[in-house]
Amino acid sequence: MSRYTPGPVSESAHAGRLARLIAGRRTKWMLLAAWVVMLAVAFPISGRLMDVQENDEEQWLPGDAESTAAAELADRFEGSGIMPASVVYHRDGGVTDRDRAVVEQARTNLQDVAVAPVPPVEAAKGGEALLLVVPLEEEDIEDPIGKIENVAERAPPGLQTHVAGPAGMAYAMFSAFDGADVTLFMAAAAVVTILLLLIYRSLVLWILPVISAGIAVVAAQAVVVLLAENEWITVNGQSAGILPVLVFAAGTDYALLLLARYREELHRHEDRHRAMAVALHRSGPAIVASSATVALGMLCLLVADLASNKGLGPVAAAGVLGALLSITTLLPVLLVVLGRWIFWPVRPHAGTPIREDRQLWGWIGRKAARRPRLVWVATALVLGAGVLGLTGLKTGLDFEDQFTSEPDAVAGERMIADNFPTDQAFPAEITANRESVSAVREAAGGVDGVTDVLPAETSTDGVLVKVAVMLEPAGPDRTGEIVEELRAAVHDVPGADAVVGGTPAAEHDVAVASAHDRAWIPPLVLGVILLVLIILLRALVAPVLLVATVVLSFAAAAGVSWLLFDQVLGFEAVDQSWLILGFVLLVALGVDYNIFLAHRVREEVGRLGHRAGVLRGLAVTGGVITSAGVVLAATFGVLALIPLVSMTEMGVLVALGVLIDTFLVRSLLVPMLALDVGPRFWWPGRPDRRTAKDAPESPGREPELVGAPR
Repeated sequence: MSRYTPGPVSESAHAGRLARLIAGRRTKWMLLAAWVVMLAVAFPISGRLMDVQENDEEQWLPGDAESTAAAELADRFEGSGIMPASVVYHRDGGVTDRDRAVVEQARTNLQDVAVAPVPPVEAAKGGEALLLVVPLEEEDIEDPIGKIENVAERAPPGLQTHVAGPAGMAYAMFSAFDGADVTLFMAAAAVVTILLLLIYRSLVLWILPVISAGIAVVAAQAVVVLLAENEWITVNGQSAGILPVLVFAAGTDYALLLLARYREELHRHEDRHRAMAVALHRSGPAIVASSATVALGMLCLLVADLASNKGLGPVAAAGVLGALLSITTLLPVLLVVLGRWIFWPVRPHAGTPIREDRQLWGWIGRKAARRPRLVWVATALVLGAGVLGLTGLKTGLDFEDQFTSEPDAVAGERMIADNFPTDQAFPAEITANRESVSAVREAAGGVDGVTDVLPAETSTDGVLVKVAVMLEPAGPDRTGEIVEELRAAVHDVPGADAVVGGTPAAEHDVAVASAHDRAWIPPLVLGVILLVLIILLRALVAPVLLVATVVLSFAAAAGVSWLLFDQVLGFEAVDQSWLILGFVLLVALGVDYNIFLAHRVREEVGRLGHRAGVLRGLAVTGGVITSAGVVLAATFGVLALIPLVSMTEMGVLVALGVLIDTFLVRSLLVPMLALDVGPRFWWPGRPDRRTAKDAPESPGREPELVGAPR
């Protein structure tokens, strides 16, 4: 077989200056040294991620909501820094004298961890339960809760004990996120390792993407810690848990794309440095466009009203940019340093043929291309059927429904509710100036839906009062109406400066903020994605159609996911942020595959013509995109390891959506739609065209990509 001769096209036409710099014989060592130094600096910083998290109530509320303002004023009242833990004891048939003595002794023992006198033990009217309330310091509940649990475990046989109350519930949520970033990091690394071993069937090649993605996680976490310590961003348990999964998923995707193109170029070039430069130059625009799409899409969350949504945006963007930097600078260096043997046992050699067209996706493309309109219409109808699953979607999870398994606090709350019934556990709370207390109480009592107005509590400085207001039992919509009517009534009291907070008001404000985010963020994200695609493809029709397919894919994934949650997993509802965060994550990540496909198709169309170029682009990207989709879906699936319904729901939605994108949208809907539309798909632009016969080639070789977009 003769050696390949590149022909009249200069090397600079194949590899941009930056790509040649990264893959340079000397500069590769400089880059490698820079990454070693960066890792040495970033690793200890990344370990402080848990320390910078803020999971207090204000971090989950809308920033400018009235309930948030009320929560901030709560610090001015006595006991504002106190969070009670409720220890409930229960014995079927009635508690005994010995049980009462044990609980009294527990009350004495727990005075050491209490920040105020422990109230007397309360007995249930039915005689089967005892309730012990221990006031704890709000900022430090972990160790005290541990001691309370140890004391409660000393109960006599047959006496059930549970630690609940606000402190117990907070501890349950904290425990769910405790160490989540490390757990997810290790799980994601394990999943990626196994899948890469199966994909490449190489005992060594998988190491490099895993190392590159792992270093990207460390770098991203270090950046997030520094930003949080300087109070530029806010990190909570949700964003800290999603960060390593997102970085590993995105980094592995980009690595697979680069590896596939690098291996392809190794068949064309004897010099591995030049092969990497060409691979970076050809795949780089798609990788950069993909990461820019995800990062900019996540930054759109900065316009969110809900603080938890807003906080995720910059954290995720930092993670994606870290993945981009690692995969486009560190991974290429590692590959060229180690050489072709890294692909062992199947090493790509220069001059050997590339046979993508004989693979599965080439065959699928040729079969589907016989009737492209029928194929894309049928695929769209299948996705449309999935959208119907959104019928009956329920949003908003109660505390007891937020866990995939029942924590001690949930069991305790149910036991307390059964034995110590109250009209309403969480009243609305009005905070106002003390001089207006009578007028405020009168205004609140006149609101339809208010059942009782309790005596006022005065702030420690004597300026403010807090009035608890009991509301009639009602659903979320009616409770929200009562809260708004209550606010309107007390706002009209002259000089009161009243604000309404408390649990019912906070839940209402979260629902309103979530509705705002759902209305404004999706159009903004779609606009950003559309702009990136227009710049990348230099077309208008193709970007619009690609965005439309991604939206259809998301809607279908959401519908099927809800059916799975409702009918199979038994989840009561989806989290308030599920739709908006799922949309941003899935649309931004899902469009990656359209970017990878469309960018390569445009290149092939430029040298082969529209129809042949579309089919060739599908054939040569089919394997890598399918592999990337499976890896991404499996990586997000590890979110189910966190025992929270919201994280499980997010993982299922993204994983399912990515698989739909991979096997239906990218493989059938987009290419067949492009074939049906024809060359107008690229309007108003037109890819430069040189047919295959115009490109130089050697026997048994794929033609060189002469005339590809620069």
